[in-house]
Order: sequence, then C-alpha cells, then structure tokens
Amino acid sequence: MNITLSLDDDLVKEVRKIAVERDTTLTGLVRSYLQEIAEEHAKSGRKRRELEALRESFEKYQFNIGKRTWTRADLHERR
Repeated sequence: MNITLSLDDDLVKEVRKIAVERDTTLTGLVRSYLQEIAEEHAKSGRKRRELEALRESFEKYQFNIGKRTWTRADLHERR
C-alpha cells in the first residue's frame, strides 16, 4: 500500500542521512519503525489478556477451607 506523508524538508534530509548510514531507505526506516510499534502493541495486548485471565482464575478458584485450627508454632514444632 502506498501512503503520502507531509514532512518538513529538513527532517527528510536528516532522516535520509540516517537511512544511508544504516544501509536502508527512508521508506525502509518508516516500515521498520511501524513494524516495531505493531509488535510492541501486540505483545502488550497479549500480556494484558494473560494478566486478566490470571486474575479471573484467582477469583474463580478461591476456596474457603474453614477455620484455622493450628498455629504457626504447631507447623514448625520440632520433634
């Protein structure tokens, strides 16, 4: 897909210099940057979904096992 951007001439000149230093083109730099942003967004969305699923499982699987009949000292009593 082709798109048209309006950029300041000085900015274009500077970025073209950077592109030459990186052995690519202005288009290549823009493409790379946009791909990076899309990948970061996908990762953050996946992490957000995984965290929400974890929270839901904590809420879903809470158990009440009754009154505690032991003390910490009981658990660590040495025989």
